[in-house]
Amino acid sequence: MLERSCGVLMPIFSLPSKYGIGTLGKAAKKFVDFLVDAGHSYWQILPVGPTSYGDSPYQSFSTFAGNPYFIDLEELISDKLLTRKECESPDWGDDPHRVDYAKIYNNRFDVLRKAYQRGKERDKAEVDAFARENVGWLPDYALYMAVKRHFGMKAWFDWEDKDIRLRKPEAVKKYFLLLAEDIDFFIYVQYLFFKQWDEFKKYANEKGISIIGDIPIYVAMDSADVWSEPQWFQLDDDNVPKEVAGVPPDYFSADGQLWGNPLYRWDRMAADGYGWWIRRIGGAQKLYDVLRIDHFRGMESYWAVPYGAKTARNGRWVKGPGMKLVGMLTNWFSDMQFIAEDLGILTPEVRELLADSGLPGMKVLEFAFDHTKPSNYLPHVYNKNCICYAGTHDNATLKEWYQTSDPKDIAFAKEYLGLNENEGFIEGVLRGGMSSVADLFIAQMQDWLELGAEARINTPGTSCGNWQWRMDVGAISKALSKNMARMAVIYGRSDKPWTIK
Repeated sequence: MLERSCGVLMPIFSLPSKYGIGTLGKAAKKFVDFLVDAGHSYWQILPVGPTSYGDSPYQSFSTFAGNPYFIDLEELISDKLLTRKECESPDWGDDPHRVDYAKIYNNRFDVLRKAYQRGKERDKAEVDAFARENVGWLPDYALYMAVKRHFGMKAWFDWEDKDIRLRKPEAVKKYFLLLAEDIDFFIYVQYLFFKQWDEFKKYANEKGISIIGDIPIYVAMDSADVWSEPQWFQLDDDNVPKEVAGVPPDYFSADGQLWGNPLYRWDRMAADGYGWWIRRIGGAQKLYDVLRIDHFRGMESYWAVPYGAKTARNGRWVKGPGMKLVGMLTNWFSDMQFIAEDLGILTPEVRELLADSGLPGMKVLEFAFDHTKPSNYLPHVYNKNCICYAGTHDNATLKEWYQTSDPKDIAFAKEYLGLNENEGFIEGVLRGGMSSVADLFIAQMQDWLELGAEARINTPGTSCGNWQWRMDVGAISKALSKNMARMAVIYGRSDKPWTIK
């Protein structure tokens, strides 16, 4: 069970860096120090896997691998794997507030290749040990990435060689030999990522900061996971999906959201004792202290959309594994705390699953103040076993929400929370979440900084302009951490000394 506490939602990619994207280096450790000063105990991040087309962390090339973009180049300079000139020469983008993924993609791997050439012999013993520890996924991932590069980064189901597309044993042997150098490179990159990740996480944990990770319920179709183990997914004999994942029309989108992920063969997974899921959560446990299960309602029933459909409107509800899977995971990983992302269409069956699981669900303040009807997101109806969010990465920042919402909803929020002009709307909403009975309160960093639409992380149902916001180098300050700590202390979410005057 979570103790009464608070945290901040801040993607790794949003950390400041002169190399175009946030990394696991000094800025990450500085943010840990900031959270400590602010009396916060949790840092929630988004999935950290290698991103594919669209740059979404929820569409990754692997559920096990780490994102090469997050490898800190400064640490590679200190480790004599790169020179400063090699790191500073590429064009990483000219907007310090936005990630330019095209420039990162076009330059990052060339720089990492130089590090690999210098380090592959020096670090061979450590890399070999790392490879042995991760033999369950690393060879398949490295082969998948090498073959993908060989075929011009096309999705695996578009590879010209049908034998490797269908993973015929002779083709696998052929490409392991043909692309051995590239395979070693991708293994080395993962070694670098996990080496830096372990150092970062150790630093955070020793400072009293726990990392909340986010695991998408589905994996991407174009991933090493589906290519290497198609038997666990609803695919035909040519590995083409029969139906794909999405959600029906809701408050985010009138057409629903067509995610396109392959659906699971739950019958086969159950017969195997859900071994694939045990391996997956085991991989996540190496990265995170707490794990948020994205789209938890899909465990009860999931929205299946015919493959090839243009929208998610004509999907259908299909029964999921329910407590058979959820109970197995919570028992198997009894030393890990889970959070259920139970947003969306909540039926009595979903509510029952959440109750049976005992997991804390989510309450979002931005959903609470509908002036036309009562809401389950209003703080007075919370129980302690939940996580209160001001807003998630899929929501507007509080400033944008204030500026674009129905004025009557905003008036309701002001009256309900007792807001006043002296305090300000944004701080008043944050106070409302802090003062709730929810065991854990989390706000986006952008809301503490009082940023607007320019700092929104993601707009569901859109494919452009997302996952790009970056924080200013000097954005976090002693004054801000002091104010955050003051509020955490007042509402019993921090054990810092009582200094309220």
